[in-house]
Amino acid sequence: MSLEVKSYMMEKETTIKTQRQGNRWSIFDRAVNGVMIKLMETLDGLGYVATGFSFLLVGMVVFVHSWYAFALAVGSKVVPAVLALVHDLLLVIILLELFRTIINFLKTKIITLEPFLYICVIASTRRILTIGAQISYMDELSDQVFNRYLLDLGANVLVIVALVVAVYLARRVSPPISVEERGTVSAV
Repeated sequence: MSLEVKSYMMEKETTIKTQRQGNRWSIFDRAVNGVMIKLMETLDGLGYVATGFSFLLVGMVVFVHSWYAFALAVGSKVVPAVLALVHDLLLVIILLELFRTIINFLKTKIITLEPFLYICVIASTRRILTIGAQISYMDELSDQVFNRYLLDLGANVLVIVALVVAVYLARRVSPPISVEERGTVSAV
């Protein structure tokens, strides 16, 4: 075989490999075609949908249970029952915020930081309310326990302040996507 023929055959082989790589991805030295990628993306989407519905279902169960527990407890001790209800309802808000985050991801294919910051603010607020309720209903409160609660309370307040600053900075860096922009993002 002449040098020209070998060169031509090597060029053709390289071209064929390049064309294959344009249509396929290589994982562990095996080609994964577009059908497999689409199947994996579909399963990924179904996973998000199932997780979203799970968050919604768990949120509904917590909501109903918290009102049931409130109705049972409100007759004997009103303040602890109200605090427990508020604590549980904040958990429902966290679950619904996670559900909303999944919906937004499925619409836009973009995960944003802000919902997670909101969730952390709500979680820290829940902790502050829990600490307040625990302190107010303790029979004996030693100085050591009180100082530990104050440190926990102070840490949660600092976390909330830091998260609010993070929300502010996140909004300054990237303004929220409007409804009109979402339509163009999902169309792309």
